[in-house]
Parts: sequence; structure tokens; C-alpha cells
Amino acid sequence: MDELDNQKLTLVARKPCFGLPTACPSCLPVYIYLRFAQLPFDLSFNLIHPDSDQIPYFESGSYVAYNNEKGGVIESLREDGIVDLDSEFYTIPEWLSMKVMISTWLGEAIMYELWVCSDGSSAKKIYYSDLPWPIGKILSFKQTLSVKQQLGITKDNANRREEEIYARATMAYGALSTRLGEQAFFFENRPSGVDALFLGHALFTLQALPETSLLRSKLLEHSNLVRYAEKLKMEFMEAGSSSSSVPRTPAEPSSSTSRRGPSNWSSKAKSKPKREKSEEEKTFRRRAKYFLVTQLVGVLVFLSLLGVSGGDNEVGLDDEDDDYNY
Repeated sequence: MDELDNQKLTLVARKPCFGLPTACPSCLPVYIYLRFAQLPFDLSFNLIHPDSDQIPYFESGSYVAYNNEKGGVIESLREDGIVDLDSEFYTIPEWLSMKVMISTWLGEAIMYELWVCSDGSSAKKIYYSDLPWPIGKILSFKQTLSVKQQLGITKDNANRREEEIYARATMAYGALSTRLGEQAFFFENRPSGVDALFLGHALFTLQALPETSLLRSKLLEHSNLVRYAEKLKMEFMEAGSSSSSVPRTPAEPSSSTSRRGPSNWSSKAKSKPKREKSEEEKTFRRRAKYFLVTQLVGVLVFLSLLGVSGGDNEVGLDDEDDDYNY
């Protein structure tokens, strides 16, 4: 879009950890897609809306592309004519099936490992480690229930659904491994949206999930997929990092924050001499505290209503859920 030519471009994502520029399975593919497209952009981190489905979002002036609108950030950028790596592939059935398989089967497997079958340590570090312990605990419990509902997991079918999720992930890895072979990319020897989706998934699985992860072990069975991920990480995320406009550490809050999006905030910088807080900073702190309080109240109301509805909830709220600890 011509109106963005002279505008600052910013991708707002969740914070970096596990050696990744953003350790969010939804944000990382968007980051990689922009790197593939060689689109100069700044990277900013939002730490106060951990459960927002708007993140990641891409902003430039008054333009904003949200994760929860129009099929996601990548699809919005394509529809709005900003960047499109896939114009040659829309008529290729195999390209479309690969894209859907990564987004659904592998996406569900990541959600299951993060929120249902693990000890929650990876999810805590990514989403809630910057929040007060009680709020982080409650929000993670709420998210676990939401994921179980999305995946259709109940007390009665939990074992069967787990088998289905891992069986689909195994088939997906096998199909992707066969398609890739020893090529540099999945299609036409150049990066596409399929490469961005899978590279984001693979790097997250290899670096953010624990060594005990069953999904991680299944990925490691395909050596060509692992080599592919390591090679592209070095070429697109490490080799050009020194000259890239994408910062390796959280950016300062932008003075021109989008009028539509949630506020951006960075992680704590190194200690500096104390100075008088500006009126804008004081206002931001008040709003942040208000957000945390309202989130806590909202979750407590949700839990109280959940208790009133009885123990026959479709999601299995049995004693096994009590083992989900941070």
C-alpha cells in the first residue's frame, strides 16, 4: 500500500524467550513471514494483555492488521496488498493442503502440549511470568479450560483425543518430510507462507517445548525437517540480525500507539537513575493496574458461575485438573 511507504512498520508480539525472537506459536510464523518478505519492520512486545487474541498485530500509522480479523495478520497483509509471498501457489492443491495441515493438525498439537498435557512451565514463561502470581495462575487455568473446549476434550474422551492429536501430528510430519525431501523450501525453491508456518512451528517445538515432549520427539524423527529448520533459522533469523531493523530486545513503547490496538509495552530495561515520571507514564501505570484488577474480577466471576453450573460441565473438571501446576 502506497500510504505505508513512508510509515514506520511495527509487529507487536509476545516477548522473546527460549532463544526465539518471540516465543509465541502464533507470533513466530508472522515474524518469519515478514523476514522472508524482506519487509523492514520494528518488533515490539505486549506484556500486559497475555490472553488477547488480537496478538500478534501489525501496525503502521492508522493501519492495523490483527490476529483475530480476516484470517490473521498474514492474510490481512495479503488482502490489503502490503506483502504476498504466495501469489503463485493459490492454484496448487498440495500447497493449500499443506498450509491447512500445519495450521490445524500441528496447531492443535502445540495447543495440547502447552496447555493440557504438560506441567505448564513453557506457557507460564511465555504468557504469564510478568503478571502477579494469582492473576497468572487464574488466567492459565481459564486458558486450559478454553483449550480443552476448542479441542473437544472431555473427561470421558481425553485418552482418545490425545491419541488422535498425536496420530494427526505424526501423519503431518511424515507428509511434510516427504514433500520437502532435500529441498531448501517446500515449493518452487523459495520461501512461501507454508515455510513461514512450518518453520515457526518447528522452531517453537524444538526450542520451547521440554525434552520430554512427545511432539518434539516425533519431529526429531525426521532429520530433514530438523536440518531445514536449523538452516533457515541461521539464514533468516541469525545471519542478518546485526543489520536488521528488528531489535533483539523489546522496543520502547511507541509514541504513536495505534488508536485501535492495545497498548505496547517493553520488558524492564537496565536500572537507570531515578527521574520524575511523566504524566503519560503515570496514566499508563494507572491503566495497567486497572486492567489487572478487572481481569482478576472477571475471572473470579467466571469461576463462580462455573461452580454454580454444576459438576457436569463438558470439560472434565475432575481431580486430574488439579495436577496442572505452575
